[in-house]
Amino acid sequence: MIRLVGVYKRFEELIVLDGVDFDVSKGETIALLGPSGTGKSVLLKHINGLIHPDRGEVYVDEQSVPQLGRKQLATLRSRIGYVFQFGALFDSMSVAENIKLGITDQQCSSDAKYCSARVVECLELVNLPADTARKFPAELSGGMRKRVGIARAIAGEPEYLLYDEPTSGLDPVNADVIDELVVKLRDTLGVTSVVVTHDVRGAFRVADRVALLKEGRIRAFGTPTDFRESRDEVVREFIERDFGALPEA
Repeated sequence: MIRLVGVYKRFEELIVLDGVDFDVSKGETIALLGPSGTGKSVLLKHINGLIHPDRGEVYVDEQSVPQLGRKQLATLRSRIGYVFQFGALFDSMSVAENIKLGITDQQCSSDAKYCSARVVECLELVNLPADTARKFPAELSGGMRKRVGIARAIAGEPEYLLYDEPTSGLDPVNADVIDELVVKLRDTLGVTSVVVTHDVRGAFRVADRVALLKEGRIRAFGTPTDFRESRDEVVREFIERDFGALPEA
């Protein structure tokens, strides 16, 4: 379980998170929506300790993340897969080498046979053929690079997956592919997920619950149906302004 309680974060004079309460239950997928620059990615980075709050608490499985020592934090991060917004693949490495970086167990990562098998398994999970392993990022389409980034994130068999704008920059067809993949990994691996996204339709497809972050606070938090039926002017204005009428169920 992930739980943020009264999290406050500012950078110089800019208040990014202003008393955020946020929770994710085991096996649940939460989509985090909000205008650009409202702190969605900052919130995500609090979960794995890349950023510490100025005030408030961040818990993962009842462990206080800001209080963890270096070794404890490394252990926690080995259970959390992180999907970066633009894939963050190393161009000088093959796809196989990129995916191997996600294998967090030292004994497994030093076993060449295990690594080769795990690379193929992860490629299969993200619907890519095994021969993709031999290619380099420059040889892949944008959608394929995103999927390789997800394959790397799951290589260490994490319990949690954090997605930072996984469909950003993709055309609608490839965005749908990534959305379907988020659902598949939840159902296949049983992972607990947080998906930062600007795509309302995608959020409604993949999430059990949706949170809207605005002006540093969670303005609304509920099921996709709750959002569709919301009478909150801020919720409706945000969704209708950027995406037209609220998506149908």
